[in-house]
Amino acid sequence: IVGVFGYGGGVIGRYCDQPQMFPGVAHFHTVRVAQPAGMYYTTDFLKQLCDLWDMRGSGLTNMHGATGDIVLLGTTTPQLEEFYFELTHKMNNDLGGSGSNLRTPASCLGDSRCEWACYDAQELCYQMTQEYQDELHRPAFPYKFKFKFDGCPNGCVASIARSDMSFIGTWRDDIRIDQEAVAAYVGGEIQPNGGAHSGKDWGAFDIQKEVIDLCPTECMWMEDGKLQINNRECTRCMHCLNVMPRALRIGNDRGLSILVGAKAPILDGAQMGSLLVPFIKVEEPYDEIKEIIEGIWEWWMEEGKNRERLGELIKRQGLAKAIAAVGLTPVPQHVMEPRHNPYIFWKEEDVEGGWDRDIADYRKHHQR
Repeated sequence: IVGVFGYGGGVIGRYCDQPQMFPGVAHFHTVRVAQPAGMYYTTDFLKQLCDLWDMRGSGLTNMHGATGDIVLLGTTTPQLEEFYFELTHKMNNDLGGSGSNLRTPASCLGDSRCEWACYDAQELCYQMTQEYQDELHRPAFPYKFKFKFDGCPNGCVASIARSDMSFIGTWRDDIRIDQEAVAAYVGGEIQPNGGAHSGKDWGAFDIQKEVIDLCPTECMWMEDGKLQINNRECTRCMHCLNVMPRALRIGNDRGLSILVGAKAPILDGAQMGSLLVPFIKVEEPYDEIKEIIEGIWEWWMEEGKNRERLGELIKRQGLAKAIAAVGLTPVPQHVMEPRHNPYIFWKEEDVEGGWDRDIADYRKHHQR
């Protein structure tokens, strides 16, 4: 075990089994460095980082790890404190997470570049990183825990598949439609997909075949030359908006959905996130979001087995327990389709008379 003073995470110890034969890699520790939100860098920062790693390590880098960290591969134990001092004091940066802790939060470009962003993903990522420094650097969880922040349902950091708690931007009012722009797409005046496929000779744009027929809930149709959307059925798949970005825009009542339990196949196979909070507004100081995070952590730390990810605990105990842990009431969005997800169960205190009722007395009032 190796690390820097006061930190339990951020450095992954790597030792060679035969140091006498391979003295050059007797130690080859990996250091995780926190990436900036949205992975924006200045060339000055990158030059400083590379110069520092050339001096204190092997010079090998991985930009970036699966969680988003700047991964610096290969250094020796005596260099760790030296590297850490320069990184924190001279470059104003910090180590990332490793071990059974909160891993380095990662976000997409969000409001800075993306027209679909439903909340400021970079700001929320930064604030949660600052808020949960202790959980990031001092491992106390049953296993690793990942945050990822997607500004919209396009999911550019794949949070729904790769994070124990994913924050996906969404809206709850109607998609805005510019019918003149729709007609321009149909008439060939505007290239679909932002012109991304304009070099291919695929013929004229067919809105029926390329948009309406590909809607997963079949909630779109053309009527009297105008595009109609049944927004109650829309699942925010983003396909129609991506194909016709000048005709369709996200709604104005924006926030995010919180999903829990995604992971790669370590113990119990790959899992996608399950919906926990269908919609929540993103407003400083983010107290509602913090309450949900801390409620989930409290339940997982109490009930989770060693090396059991949150998704595996939910699979073992049921989503109803996770919903109860954060004080939410189950809603229809928690069920994929009728009688398909056996997540919602009655509690004894919710049943008048409890479980041990007299059947004869019950039949007096409920005749067959």
